[in-house]
Amino acid sequence: MEMFYSLQGEGCHQGSAAFFIRLGGCDVGCVWCDVKESWNENEHPVFSVERIVQEAKAAACKKVIVTGGEPTRHDLSELTRALKKEGKQTHLETAGVYPLTGEWDWICFSPKKFKTPERSVYEAAHELKIIVFHRSDLAWAEEHAKLTNENCHLYLQPEWSRAEEMLPLIVNYVKTEPRWKISLQQHKYIHIP
Repeated sequence: MEMFYSLQGEGCHQGSAAFFIRLGGCDVGCVWCDVKESWNENEHPVFSVERIVQEAKAAACKKVIVTGGEPTRHDLSELTRALKKEGKQTHLETAGVYPLTGEWDWICFSPKKFKTPERSVYEAAHELKIIVFHRSDLAWAEEHAKLTNENCHLYLQPEWSRAEEMLPLIVNYVKTEPRWKISLQQHKYIHIP
């Protein structure tokens, strides 16, 4: 769908420079999705792996984040091999609804209630990021955290349109359950892509 050089705005690597590859195609259907234009992959141009890697090489950073849409709809093996050959670190942002393909240095797994994740993604995840839209999402977050590996970083992130209401709830929760951390969409606060 698009490629751009910016800063990671969320989760464990927030604030760090990263080259983003946003792939078209998503059937998860999050009601709060801020890139719904990514859902129909047929509405976006197709780029060769070579072209994508050339664009990524031009960025001053090592970190390349593949996001979507839902990137696991695509076989990412060739892309990640080519990126790693150029010395890039490969990061994936996924709802985990399809099996993983490719070689990943970091996997940010953000399951959604709208489509069941693949069980194999839980063990592979380096980071679990739960979007908190409603108070009940905290209990839902705990159910997913139980399935991740012991080294997985745990994040609660308020859904952007409900941040004012959800953030105090999340702050209180993290104070009682300190293994969780708060993720904010910093890029939206500082108005960058």
